[in-house]
Amino acid sequence: MSYYFNKTLNTSFENAIERVTAELQKEGFGILTEIDVKATMKKKLDVDFRNYKILGACNPPFAYRALTAEDKIGTMLPCNVIVQEISENQIEVAAIDPVASMMAIKNPELGELALDVRALLQKVIENL
Repeated sequence: MSYYFNKTLNTSFENAIERVTAELQKEGFGILTEIDVKATMKKKLDVDFRNYKILGACNPPFAYRALTAEDKIGTMLPCNVIVQEISENQIEVAAIDPVASMMAIKNPELGELALDVRALLQKVIENL
């Protein structure tokens, strides 16, 4: 089982970020965190890195259900979505598969919840 699902887009990096954000919003997700890996690598290591952002996506109703079912689940939240530039106008978008990440937790309620969140994230990726 893969721990992510992905899609490659023929667009600019900035457009891909906008499209991913819009599709996430359509499915009830907001972006809680945005990590600019390129800027961080330059600042911390003085190395040049490709355009690469990690978007921490959260769907509040699902997060609430997960947190009430398992109080330590916050260690695995939010759902990360990456946007990375493979080459000029070739952008890969990949999202965590919550089912794969929840396999380590023996809580049937979380398993069902992970299936629901997986369906939403897969829809986001498919709609890009």
